[in-house]
Amino acid sequence: MNRYLKLVHMEVHRFRWVLAALMAITAICQISALIVTVLTELSRREERLSQNIGNSSAPVPAKDPLTFEWVMMITQQWFSLPILLSIAVLGLYAFIIWYRDWIGRSTFIYRLLMLPAARSNIYFAKITAFLLFVFGLVSFQLVLLPIEQLIFKLVLPADLRADSHIVEVISINQALAMLIPRGFEQFLYSYGLGTIAILTIFTAVLLERSYRRLGILYGLLYLGACGLAVVFPILFLGVGTPGSSFFPEEIFVIVLVMCALVSCVSVWLGMRLLAGKITV
Repeated sequence: MNRYLKLVHMEVHRFRWVLAALMAITAICQISALIVTVLTELSRREERLSQNIGNSSAPVPAKDPLTFEWVMMITQQWFSLPILLSIAVLGLYAFIIWYRDWIGRSTFIYRLLMLPAARSNIYFAKITAFLLFVFGLVSFQLVLLPIEQLIFKLVLPADLRADSHIVEVISINQALAMLIPRGFEQFLYSYGLGTIAILTIFTAVLLERSYRRLGILYGLLYLGACGLAVVFPILFLGVGTPGSSFFPEEIFVIVLVMCALVSCVSVWLGMRLLAGKITV
């Protein structure tokens, strides 16, 4: 257990600056977009008000209050870009987290494989660290939202703003709604599929490392087989499919069974390859 925790700490330590950079980019983009949007709207209202004051026959417009939800809706693109960037970087790192151990003149993977402990610790340490990165970024976004709401209140005068609730704010922004699902079942579904995808990628990488050139084909075939196994019940047994005699609840159970099967096979095959096929 102690060696496993040390390996997790090592993986987190190696990725710490990239994680910090992603958090900084997210904060800068979102806060800047929020401030610029609010100040632009205030400037536009002041300009319109001065024009109406100069024209005595024009009615003075009512002061419609601005809400944090409105800012989230207007700045969806700027809020989505750092989130999509983080997803892309993590998706790429799912491969790099393994391949970086083989890079260099004195490859680090040799020292990892020669540790006096079960090689399964290496596998579980990498998947644990990767999940920590994912949920660390999600937690950072959750912490950032109240800070952004406070900045919104500081920038906008009290008589021009209305109260908003964080739940509605998350729902109105597509990127945040995808990142932070409202329902617990949806949360398990989204992040469960993501975890399964990472497990299959890990196993595909180990297949390539075990069989080299032929392993590339094995890895691609394995990824395709796992993807087909997960979507098969929906595509060929789903409601509305000709000849289908399954209820939606039954389809859901079949999908869960296939997801659990893919996860177990991926973990079993990955550890088997790491323990017996990849040699020093």
